[in-house]
Amino acid sequence: MLRDRDLVSVQEVRQKVEKAWAAFEKYRRFTQEQVDAIVEAMAAAGRANAERLARLAVEETKYGNVRDKVGKNLLTSDLLARHLRGMKTVGVLREIPEQKIVEIGMPMGVVAALIPTTNPTSTVIFKCLISLKAGNAVVLSPHPRAVRCTLETAELMHRAARDAGAPEGIIQCLEQPAVEAIQALMRHERTAVILATGGQGMVRAAYSSGKPAFGVGPGNTPVLLDTSADLPEAVAQVVEGKAFDYGTVCTSEQALVCEASLRERVLAEMKARKAFLCDEAQKQALAKLLLKENYRINPECVGQSPTRLAEMAGFTIPPDTSILLVELEGVGKQHPLSVEKLSPVLALYFVKDFQAAMDICEAVMRFGGYGHTCVIFSKDEARIREFALRMPAMRVLVNTAAPQGSTGVTTNLPPSMTLGCGAMAGNVTGDNVGALHLINIKRIAYGVRKAEEALRVPPLSGEAPVIAGAAIDRAAITAAVEKYLAERGLAMAPAAAGPAPPADVAAEVVDRFLAARRAPKPAPAGPCPLPAAPPPAAPLIEPPKPKITIVDFVCEADVRAALEQGRKIYIGPKTIVTPAARELADRHDVLVLAQRA
Repeated sequence: MLRDRDLVSVQEVRQKVEKAWAAFEKYRRFTQEQVDAIVEAMAAAGRANAERLARLAVEETKYGNVRDKVGKNLLTSDLLARHLRGMKTVGVLREIPEQKIVEIGMPMGVVAALIPTTNPTSTVIFKCLISLKAGNAVVLSPHPRAVRCTLETAELMHRAARDAGAPEGIIQCLEQPAVEAIQALMRHERTAVILATGGQGMVRAAYSSGKPAFGVGPGNTPVLLDTSADLPEAVAQVVEGKAFDYGTVCTSEQALVCEASLRERVLAEMKARKAFLCDEAQKQALAKLLLKENYRINPECVGQSPTRLAEMAGFTIPPDTSILLVELEGVGKQHPLSVEKLSPVLALYFVKDFQAAMDICEAVMRFGGYGHTCVIFSKDEARIREFALRMPAMRVLVNTAAPQGSTGVTTNLPPSMTLGCGAMAGNVTGDNVGALHLINIKRIAYGVRKAEEALRVPPLSGEAPVIAGAAIDRAAITAAVEKYLAERGLAMAPAAAGPAPPADVAAEVVDRFLAARRAPKPAPAGPCPLPAAPPPAAPLIEPPKPKITIVDFVCEADVRAALEQGRKIYIGPKTIVTPAARELADRHDVLVLAQRA
């Protein structure tokens, strides 16, 4: 009976995610001490089997070399393990008494961990350690070219964790990693977060799954060799980094850029370290071999030795060659070897000055390594800072080999096999991803102030200031209106019998004021005097500024009168302005706030 392989692989995903979830439900109750003991046991197992796992990876994938893969396994099982010691990830992480805040670590659940073919065993150790350190379970998805070594490493980690007290099933690994299975793993309802290390397609799929995801972008690491650098040491570091595991690390050096005045010295130092400079024909042959259509890397060339690459390209080099060098004039599609190559092939650029060198470095990063990593060798701190500020990279390494510096071997960056490229490259983080990225932090926050102590909301436009809890002062409002009317020869209409409720004071005052405005004004006593004769012409001098009269009360009728006469109304801090007057005046900029003399 034939079975559909894709359906079988999807069913495997469902079963293994459920197993991991059941284990997580128990593991989430473990204390920090229990978690730490389990992580230490896993790390010890990784160290004890570092060489065996490295040989399995090289035999199966045919990428890289055993010695350097042992180094990668020790990076994750030794250096990373030391970095994790003492790190709080579950339970109470810290208390901040002066802020009355308590922080509690909360595991996320089941981690979906996608494993690349270039670093299969070391990435399994890395992702298992940080997942379980954070209190999570993990389901691993191998690359199709690295299933056997990935399964072996996963089983080693699971056995060590279980023997140290972890629940059965806390680490799971797919045995049939079809595309449909990977999609099912990333979209499964029990999957909490995705750790995606691999090609751009895989990372894009992780981000489009609808789940939180930590993905990385491709690297295309440029190295700027400044005139102030220790040149022999710098070249030695570059060759060491480029040769490491035959260029399979995503931060492996891809281009060395320096001023033309250093050319002969750089080439001499390269030759002394067994680097081989290709001629034009050899360069063209390498470009045709390494890259396929759309500048995709030929998978058959990834992680191959220099002699193997030369043989595949049709030329011969010394058997002890460390790396291959190709001199380029530019960056971009017309210069295919300016892309990431995942092999021991290094591009060389010789330019006129430091600014031109930075131009090339930035162009290299934008042609495939946006947001990842760059390197500068220099003793000039000003130039180092200038380079760092300009480069579109999340990691700017100084005076160190790129693979070792970026992963925390030769720097104090957190040891990691998943290096974020930041928002500029579409990644959720630019960090070296670790255990603390796989927890949520719950916070207990105690009240320390009242809302009105923190936020003092000013009166809204058109509203008079209101003091919370204060009663309306009827007598004060009435006195202010009567004073205003008396200054204009008007009398307030008599109040109705009986006290009015405080909430009606404003309406009553306005009604009485309008009644006073409508009342006929008394005729002047006696005959109307004739206008006085105009005074004699005065000499032309600057007229005195008109006296400003600050009013105590403004209603809508006052604003309309001012609009008709084309004048302003001057108010003080204590002037009462009715809401209707405020609204109309604000539309026409009639009110002017002034201070009394």
